[in-house]
Amino acid sequence: MAGEKTAQQSCSGAAMLQMALCAAMWSIAGIFIKLVPWNAFVIAGFRSLVASFVLLAYIKASGMKLRLTKRTAAIALVTGATFLLFISANKLTTAANAIALQYTSPVFLLGISALFLRQRFKSGDVLAVALTLLGVALFFLDRLSPGQLLGNIVATLAGLTMALMFLLTGNCDDETRMSGIYFAHLFTAAVGVPQMLFNETPFTQTAVLSVLALGVVQLGIPYVLYGLASRRCPPLTCSLISVVEPILNPVWVFLFDGETPGVFALIGGATVVLTVTFWCVWKERVEKAAKAAPAQPAGQNP
Repeated sequence: MAGEKTAQQSCSGAAMLQMALCAAMWSIAGIFIKLVPWNAFVIAGFRSLVASFVLLAYIKASGMKLRLTKRTAAIALVTGATFLLFISANKLTTAANAIALQYTSPVFLLGISALFLRQRFKSGDVLAVALTLLGVALFFLDRLSPGQLLGNIVATLAGLTMALMFLLTGNCDDETRMSGIYFAHLFTAAVGVPQMLFNETPFTQTAVLSVLALGVVQLGIPYVLYGLASRRCPPLTCSLISVVEPILNPVWVFLFDGETPGVFALIGGATVVLTVTFWCVWKERVEKAAKAAPAQPAGQNP
């Protein structure tokens, strides 16, 4: 029994690390998107086309089979919509706005789960989401502007579709999850790539290398990590850990553009990191206590 508990704990920790690495790799999107002077849908299409080969290689290497069901189709639609909306938001508004507004997804996730799935959350879950959103708001307080309304609306819609993605991929088997994500890439490529016929698409060395980096490093490998993490992490956990992305984004901006984060950004970053860390520890303890509770009376009354 002791060995089983240790395995479960290490696996849980590994899943959290996989999700954190996934979010860290997601965070480089803004840098490379700005280097590609293409239409947003064209960028999204080629990025997903490259990423689809990474996902397919992983699926084949893992011995999984591709499934086309109602569930995988739903995953493909909401995930593909997230890809298209996020790239569009980055083109219509600032990268900071796009990422900040997309991370309304935990709120959407709680709302959808409570209203439509009748799922109950503990006060600690709600508090964690509230503090996380507060941290993200503080993080971009000195940058988020009321202008560029369309881009802000698109980014918020990306938050909704991202919440649906977390929900649909969170409680299904590996083949369904990875098939859905793979078909999401194909859907995005099918919608985005043909747009090059109607928009100027200069294939410069910088543009091509940036799209390859986006497809492999920023999208392909991270979604393999996300697929692995979702086996052990419930949707809300994945959603909260993924806020590592907006925290790291200004770090890359500082390293590549020399922009220094403001005081509010630093406070917001600390708020999010501490909230997610303590919430994950608290959640794991609550779940362990809940599993152990029924076993105690049974042991006392054989």
